[in-house]
Amino acid sequence: MNNRFVEIERGTDEIIPRDDLQQRLQTAADSGKSLRIKAGFDPTAKDLHLGHTLLLNKLRAFQKAGHEAIFLIGDFTGMIGDPTGKNETRKPLTREQVEENARTYREQVFKILDPARTTIEFNSRWLDPLGAEGVIRLAAQYTVARMLERDDFTKRYRDNQPIAVHEFLYPLLQGYDSVALKADVELGGTDQKFNLLVGRHLQQAHGQKPQAIITLPILEGLDGVQKMSKSLGNFIALNDPPREMFGKLMSISDSLMWRYFELLSFRPLSEIEQLRRDVAAGANPRDVKMALGVEIAARFHGAQAGEQARADFIAQFSQGALPQDIAEVQITAPTGLPIAQALKQAGLVASNAEGNRMVEQKAVRVEQQKVEDRSLVLAAGQSYLLQVGPRRFARLKILAG
Repeated sequence: MNNRFVEIERGTDEIIPRDDLQQRLQTAADSGKSLRIKAGFDPTAKDLHLGHTLLLNKLRAFQKAGHEAIFLIGDFTGMIGDPTGKNETRKPLTREQVEENARTYREQVFKILDPARTTIEFNSRWLDPLGAEGVIRLAAQYTVARMLERDDFTKRYRDNQPIAVHEFLYPLLQGYDSVALKADVELGGTDQKFNLLVGRHLQQAHGQKPQAIITLPILEGLDGVQKMSKSLGNFIALNDPPREMFGKLMSISDSLMWRYFELLSFRPLSEIEQLRRDVAAGANPRDVKMALGVEIAARFHGAQAGEQARADFIAQFSQGALPQDIAEVQITAPTGLPIAQALKQAGLVASNAEGNRMVEQKAVRVEQQKVEDRSLVLAAGQSYLLQVGPRRFARLKILAG
């Protein structure tokens, strides 16, 4: 097995068909031609996060092997909403929301991909003109019985939960993307396997050679339980400042650390195994976790920023120092503010509900004193140092009028 295939295979969950992909890579190498490697991203939020980088890193591995990466922004399919992994219909986004999110994706993707070997596509380019007749013809190429083989549809059908007809269209439209792009390989998470296989089916129906598909694991979020997601607040965004990125990585459990090493680190697997042996022999897992934090922060912000993030972390948490750039916020509230509202106004949480959850989890401090009462009201006419978790700080001044 050649070294290039070993690098492409690293960290994957499944390759279908594996022998076919090896043959395509060999044929491309012998002929000097490049393969078209596709990965689609629906712009459902503004920030790309480390969960997205599993696909981006694999695209980059193909680029290093001389192939073309197609970064497909699902601006059309994003308005439908893929229910993959959900047991209920996902609320569609407006075109305005999708377009704004797509703009930020374009700004972030070249943190990883080589611009010279990257084509950015929007699937509205071929799906908008498809029209009603085209969609009907597309739907005729797949059966309801096959569609119900998809796991989340099966569960909802069995549990008598509603499945909207437009949700059946999503896998077909994603599959048609591969037809329009003449993709040789498509990448996706394990939760996308059904949709990727639909792409193979539709390519064959349109007289094309079916793409090989590669599925990659789903990265757990900071909680170590659920999929990394901005909506769940358990994410590390590519645009997070280096100190925040480093701090979030330091917050993960020691067991989750190895999962992150496996899926996110560029270190040789032999080196990661040696780190495991070192910890088993008594090395402090905190120090190993710091090495991961430096690697990831440096990847997106530069080596100096990665080392500075480590130094700041040590100063803050080992020596009790506070960050030097704490944001200051002023708000007028003559009767004071309940703690959850204060945290939201200070930009430390996204909602009052999240603020209350943080209090319940004993993750909130006011003037460095832990808050355990959700009914706490911060009085007007005073300034407060607020903290949520180990990394988020703000100074909130509440004006009486």
